[in-house]
Amino acid sequence: MDLENSKAQMKKGVLEYCTLAVLSGGAAYANDIIERLRGSDLVVVEGTIYPLLTRMKNEGLLAYRWEESTMGPPRKYYELTENGRAFLLELHKTWRDFTGSVEKIVKHLNK
Repeated sequence: MDLENSKAQMKKGVLEYCTLAVLSGGAAYANDIIERLRGSDLVVVEGTIYPLLTRMKNEGLLAYRWEESTMGPPRKYYELTENGRAFLLELHKTWRDFTGSVEKIVKHLNK
């Protein structure tokens, strides 16, 4: 069994949830999202986040707007739509239920 692959799959599984949670605090540029995720030890590369943002935009969870930048070309800022906020709340409930169930199973490992 490849431990690194298992860890990567766990992180990949929560990336959508964490990205939506980051955006719940307000609109953000893709690099800002990446830095927030990295700051929480979720290693994310541009090749992962951009397709995810595009997919969530196409699903109606996100919208974006262009803003001029003093440091180069205009930047695309992503923000949650109303559907995105509702979806995030459902994901949050699912996450709480899921992690609670897992903790019941693995609690003996902490002893």
